Order: sequence, then structure tokens, then C-alpha cells
Amino acid sequence: MASTAARPSVNGIVPQKDLESFQFHLAKSTRIIALLGAGVSASSGLPTFRGAGGMWRTHEATDLATPEAFAADPGLVWQFYNYRRHMALNVKPNPAHYALAELARKKQGFITLSQNVDGLSPRAGHPSQSLKLLHGSLFDVKCSDFFCKYTQIDNYTDPIVPALTIPTTADGDEVDPTSKAILASKDLDISDVNVKIPEIDTAHLPSCPSCKGLLRPGVVWFGERLPGDVMSDIETWLDESETIDLIMVIGTSAKVYPAAGYVDMAREKGARVAVINMDKKDVPASGVYSQDWFFEGDAAKIVPELFKNEIGEITEMPDAADSR
Repeated sequence: MASTAARPSVNGIVPQKDLESFQFHLAKSTRIIALLGAGVSASSGLPTFRGAGGMWRTHEATDLATPEAFAADPGLVWQFYNYRRHMALNVKPNPAHYALAELARKKQGFITLSQNVDGLSPRAGHPSQSLKLLHGSLFDVKCSDFFCKYTQIDNYTDPIVPALTIPTTADGDEVDPTSKAILASKDLDISDVNVKIPEIDTAHLPSCPSCKGLLRPGVVWFGERLPGDVMSDIETWLDESETIDLIMVIGTSAKVYPAAGYVDMAREKGARVAVINMDKKDVPASGVYSQDWFFEGDAAKIVPELFKNEIGEITEMPDAADSR
């Protein structure tokens, strides 16, 4: 069916007609889903995680995201994930994260399903009861022992253990710690194969305080099931009502399941779809219908504008990670 794709206007974020029609629908909506992908965090300066074929040093990044990779070389896998943690902590949540968090406080029947593991939504203060992390979080850690249930939430320590410290340009220089050389030092990009990284003994990796085994990142790896408690919460929310008013697809193409399935389920319950993406080709697997919206552009600019009538202006932007 034909799309009502909305291109950014010359002197505003989105065309006024499309803005008004969306805001009118949002105002009367009581059952709302937001489905988030990596594009939401791109505006924070965090590169989207490359999928199959993406390389980290000499390794396909996806090959490091498996239980088998962790069992074979936990030191290498932890260096990969500590690097991702470090990169995420060096950016801030953007206005889209804060707008979504504020809408969650204003709208009781609002749920956010995030495919992101970067921790930016929690850091923006998104209410945890309405934020469902489909793939876990870089900042949760859990025991790798099947029989141990130890879990730690929102661990923003960087580095998580001293052995995983990112080397800097000043490493190895015998200089005064107050000198310009130290003050100007910066992290080396250990994703570059030309930057040397050490082999780290398991004794120096994060250990479980309960069973003394190895801790691992609290993300969903390839070959693992999505978190049961999260999926149960989503199913309960979907079953609570025969109707859904709106699903917003933000920063993701929603072509891969279960994301694509949520769009279809919402449509079956009467939802209109609003897509906010940089690329007009990034549409759900089921496409964009004539009564839907497509807002092409930066989510950090578009989302606060779309929500303005409900949440007002985004002014304060505290960061939960600053208290670490």
C-alpha cells in the first residue's frame, strides 16, 4: 500500500500536517509500543554494531558473541565487550532516550521494547517496569556457571576489572602525571588489529562473588534464548488488552524476528505504525501502510518534537552513569 512518508521540512523537523496528525493520535492513545534499534543511539555518537561480516580485529564480531567463544577464550571475549562498554560510557543518552523515558512516565499503557544493549535508555532514567531489554545489557553481568544464578545489574565500572583497562597513547611513557603528554593522552582503538592487546589470564577476569567462577556479559549471545522474564512480561502486556493504538518503530528496520512479529501483532490489534529512521528504505517487514507515518531523519531531533504536546520540552538530562 502507499506510504505517507514524511520528509523533514525546510524550516522544521517534520511537516506540520504529519506532526499534527501524529500528535492527535498519540494524545488519544492509551496502549502504545515503542520498538527501538541501534539507530536511536547513533545520534549519541555510538556506532551501530555491525552484524554478520563486521570485523573486530581479526575476528568477525558475531563470532565473539557466542557461549562457545567465551568458553574457548574468555579473555578475548571480555576485551571485546569491555571495549563496547567503554565506548558506550563515553557517549551520553540523547534527547530521544529522554523523550521516551518521559513519555513512559506520562502514559501508563506504554511499553518500550529495546534491541539495544548499550545501556543508554536506563541511563536516561527510563522506568524499568516499562523498558524491556530483548537482548540484555552490556552493563549487567552474570555468572557463566549454569548452576549459579548470580547477577549484577547496572554495573557501570570502567574498566570492570583493572586487567581490562583500555591502553592509551601515553602508556609506557615515563612522564610527569600532570604533564601535557598525560593530559593529552587518549584511548587507543583496540578494535584496530595493529594495536597490541595482552592475553589475559582467567584469574584477572571478573569473578563471581558467589561461586568464584567467571562472570560474563549479561547480553544474549547467538544460540541463546531471549530472557524468559522479559518475554513473559511482554506477552502479559500484549494479552492485557484486545487493542493496541500505536507502535513506533525507531532506529530499526524491524525486519528480523521477534521485532517484525511485534509490528504484525500490533497491527492485528488495530495499531497504527509510526516509523522514525534515517533511511527511508528501513521499513518493517510488512511495509508502511497508507494510514501509517514515516518520519525520515535523526531520532534525537524527531522524537522529542513528536512527543512535545505530551511531555513538553526536554530540558534536564541527568545520566545515571555519572553516579558511578
